Amino acid sequence: MAVNESHSAQEPLLHSNGAHDNKNNVKIPGFFVSLAKWVLKFTMWVVFVAWVALFFLVPTDFGSALYEDWVDATTGTLFGETGSVLLLYSGPIAIIVLLAVPYLLISGVEQHEQLLQEKRPPRFRLWTFPVLVDGPFGVVSAAELIGIILFVVFVLWAVYSYTVVNFEILPSYGDLTLKEKRVFMLQMSAYSFGLIALSCLAFLFLPITRGSILLRLIDIPFEHAARYHVWLGNLIMFLITLHGLFYMIVWAIRGIIPSEIIEWKSDGGANFAGVICYAFFLVIWVTSLPPVRKRYFELFFYTHQLYILFVIFLALHIGDTNFSKAAGGIFLFMLDRFLRFCQSRKTVNVISTTSFPCGTVKLVLSKPGNLRYNALSFIFLRVRELSWLQWHPFSVSSSPLDGKNHLSVLIKAVGDWTTKLSGKVSDIAEESQLELPVQPHSQIMASVEGPYGHESPYHLMYEKLILVAGGSGISPFLAILSDIIHRSKEKKPCLPRHVLLVWAVKGSNELSIFSAIGIESICPFSTDELNIEIQTYVTQESEPSLEEGKLYKPTSSSALSFAKGGSMSVLVGTGNKIWVGSYVILSTIGFVISLGLLDICYINPFSITYWWYKGLLFVACMVVSIFIFGGLVVGLWCLWEKRTSAREEVQEDREKIDVMQRNAETDKDLCQETLASSYSVRYGCRPDFREIFGSVSDGWGHVDVGVIVCGPPTLQKSVAKECRLQNLKRKKNDPIFHFNSHSFDL
Repeated sequence: MAVNESHSAQEPLLHSNGAHDNKNNVKIPGFFVSLAKWVLKFTMWVVFVAWVALFFLVPTDFGSALYEDWVDATTGTLFGETGSVLLLYSGPIAIIVLLAVPYLLISGVEQHEQLLQEKRPPRFRLWTFPVLVDGPFGVVSAAELIGIILFVVFVLWAVYSYTVVNFEILPSYGDLTLKEKRVFMLQMSAYSFGLIALSCLAFLFLPITRGSILLRLIDIPFEHAARYHVWLGNLIMFLITLHGLFYMIVWAIRGIIPSEIIEWKSDGGANFAGVICYAFFLVIWVTSLPPVRKRYFELFFYTHQLYILFVIFLALHIGDTNFSKAAGGIFLFMLDRFLRFCQSRKTVNVISTTSFPCGTVKLVLSKPGNLRYNALSFIFLRVRELSWLQWHPFSVSSSPLDGKNHLSVLIKAVGDWTTKLSGKVSDIAEESQLELPVQPHSQIMASVEGPYGHESPYHLMYEKLILVAGGSGISPFLAILSDIIHRSKEKKPCLPRHVLLVWAVKGSNELSIFSAIGIESICPFSTDELNIEIQTYVTQESEPSLEEGKLYKPTSSSALSFAKGGSMSVLVGTGNKIWVGSYVILSTIGFVISLGLLDICYINPFSITYWWYKGLLFVACMVVSIFIFGGLVVGLWCLWEKRTSAREEVQEDREKIDVMQRNAETDKDLCQETLASSYSVRYGCRPDFREIFGSVSDGWGHVDVGVIVCGPPTLQKSVAKECRLQNLKRKKNDPIFHFNSHSFDL
């Protein structure tokens, strides 16, 4: 299943309803809220711009002089040179994250609800205007293109600046021959590529902190930020390859390759640790290439766990001072990883399962009422009976308004893991139909990480919506449709007034997935306030099946007993803001305390100078601070969760599912009678997006049209091209199309 993006919405992911949820938000008079938010936002922007400027400035001769002056001025302090560099490079990220905590807390839900009711004038947005469509980066928005250009400019600028500095210091080695000077320049270039790679490494781990406060602040969900991680990984691989290759050439010219490779310096970079570090990164990179990842996902998943050894040997290779340049992003990732580990320890009840004719299965998972999500969320799922190590991402297919004590996901059998899961669900359904007692080995014991996703449900921010799905990409749109319908019926804030769903499938048996939402609630749904139009294209069948009427019914459905598990854990980075903020702040303070105690009690008294050893101790401090200080917050959070969950009865969840299933069965016949007239099904053809978008452009007027695509890359590119074309040739009163990709590939 899939998920993805936009940056135009304004409602928190874990939005609140009722008095109980208002605990997560600070009640402050409107003027002071606006003033505090403005001050915090301005401060964070100033820190961020200064941090980025630092990377551009340091490679220059002027920047190098300032850097040396800063280090010299702080060398005599408790933390020494390492503390100076840590404050300079990783301090800004820590400051932004710490300021983000009060900013998110005072950004009350009421303000976002008001924005959902406001009708703003149509305008272009950098995040939703596709600029590049065909190319190695896939569909790239204007904002993403600016980011790519900045990184390219930085690398070229840094190479140029370091080269100029190297040429300036070359005359000081006047006794070198011409050949030796060339070798020296080659060696300095190798060192420069290493420094540039280290600067990029400072950003590498930031996009993959799934529940990070930082990602919540800028409203970039993990599944979209993962693309930036891939791009940075490719760039870093290129840079460290040049770094190692240039050194190998220098050593080859000098005839010292064997001795240099195995050298383990104490007062400089440990070469052998660097070779091992590069080997781990190379394996991770090769198995991450799209052909390998798609065909051998398990290999990709397992080799990616080598990042632990990569980080350790990187610290051994470059020492604590250089490692501190990239420590900020790595520390945030470690915080997120520890929290994910704690959440995934809990076994989650699978309340019910449903099998569909196309091989797709639906799982309904139990969750506590105070764990919020929105229709754009996704979770990572592990089923122990299939694998103890594999985690797979799936979009939620339910709206939070479907019920506060459960969420559902749709999983299509497309690989080994999903095929095994589909078979297991079918076996359980057969036992249920035969009225046999479900055996313990037939139970599905799930572990869940999440929910993750957009802080804001941007699908509610457009008056007009076009949803384009390919195959199993319909999953998140079922959640969106259900969410919009619930909000319309319950008079909750919701801007969409016209929704067009375009769904392309290979076979008509996939149409049964509509029953997952209870399509009877959609078929006749057309009022003065909301109109839903559905166009379905069956591409590999020329005519309807003789048994078409049966295709809308699931093959089997079963409710499972609650044997060992419970609800999902609330220990997630996108959860309660107060607990998450406390976890980040206390862990950061603990890290500083750990470094100070290490210097006072060990490094300074015993005059520890070995680079590699101090690098290892630095990483150990990061780990210890998270386990001790962060673990203290997690422990208190767990106690709070138990007290809260004790008030909720799991049986309520079961009753709600039973009621939902009974209602679906009761209205199924009515749905089938109205289905043919409620939406169109076309056979033997594909969607003509030029015609679809042209019709919309002529009929919808001057409005913002949210276009959300969930499907394969070819589908995304086709829709993005049409959005770009329509926007470029639009007239004054034509709509503006905002492209949002809700797909990701991990």
